[in-house]
Amino acid sequence: MTGDRPTIAISMGDPGGIGPEVIVKALATMGDARARFVIHGSARAMNAAADACNADPFWWRVESGSALEDLTGAHKVVLVDDDPQAWRSGDAPRPFDRRPTKLGGELSFRWVERAIASAKLPEGNPARADAIVTGPISKAAWSLAGRGRWPGHTELLADRFGSRRVAMMFEGPAVRVVLATVHIPLMDIRNQLTIGRIHDAIDLGNEGCKRLGVARPRIAVCGLNPHAGEGGILGDEETRLIEPAIEAAVRNGIDATGPHPADTVFTAALNGRYDLVVAMYHDQGLIPVKMLARDSSVNVTLGLPTVRTSPDHGTAFDIAGTGMAEEGSMKTSINLALRMARQNPAVAVRDRG
Repeated sequence: MTGDRPTIAISMGDPGGIGPEVIVKALATMGDARARFVIHGSARAMNAAADACNADPFWWRVESGSALEDLTGAHKVVLVDDDPQAWRSGDAPRPFDRRPTKLGGELSFRWVERAIASAKLPEGNPARADAIVTGPISKAAWSLAGRGRWPGHTELLADRFGSRRVAMMFEGPAVRVVLATVHIPLMDIRNQLTIGRIHDAIDLGNEGCKRLGVARPRIAVCGLNPHAGEGGILGDEETRLIEPAIEAAVRNGIDATGPHPADTVFTAALNGRYDLVVAMYHDQGLIPVKMLARDSSVNVTLGLPTVRTSPDHGTAFDIAGTGMAEEGSMKTSINLALRMARQNPAVAVRDRG
């Protein structure tokens, strides 16, 4: 029944945050996207989100593991209600609980696992997902649930798909950024930043840009230290690690330059000089992304055998359930997942059919 439509698996995110609300708002305005959306989450949380934003439920609900789960092809939006008994128990957190909880962490983790499992099904299986979109999770909640081995989605996805090289890329209307390191303490960057990690970020970023339609990406690589080390006066990571990684990328035909001072390179990218900036650590890249386009940028995981996108914001526990959550980044994440999924030749053939 899904032969002419790509299937997008959406994990709801933490049920105590804004994930359910932004999913409801985004999908309610998608119109005829010629796609099928399978939400892995909680009916209770989705219904509460619909109430918060004055929307009527528009999805077909099936319980996880039921026979009906195999008969969902005719429906545009399907909610796979996972472990509803846990939500009926007296000690279960309410939707929009506005805090990290053990149960919220376990459920949100499980929903991501289910989305991953659907993407790993073989081509031709009607339950196979062509892309994954993940709602925002709480790392504190994952830790409470005993899932702290994975600091976030990126690490879990790399582990489950067996991908040795992955990178976080943020695609937005203002700038495009790839991170060389992800969810690690700032003081550990010196010990974890290597020539290989920097080169992988450049290489994966180059391929990611091409998938997004940039024929020959112009890549600027940030320095780690102020003023890109000022010739070694303010640190030697630029000459010891970053320059060799850039040189290796250039030898492989990539148009990469640097290391550039991080306090000026984003302005150059904003003015159109570069198609991609490679940042050395999380906040170096994400502060400009979120300042310039918080509600319209998308997190894309590069290096996976499937498409994965996600909003560039977190759980926003403080506004959960108020109806104030902006769905822009979630809607853009879904649209980008569709665009990238359709570049898969098998999906393109089905979509044309």
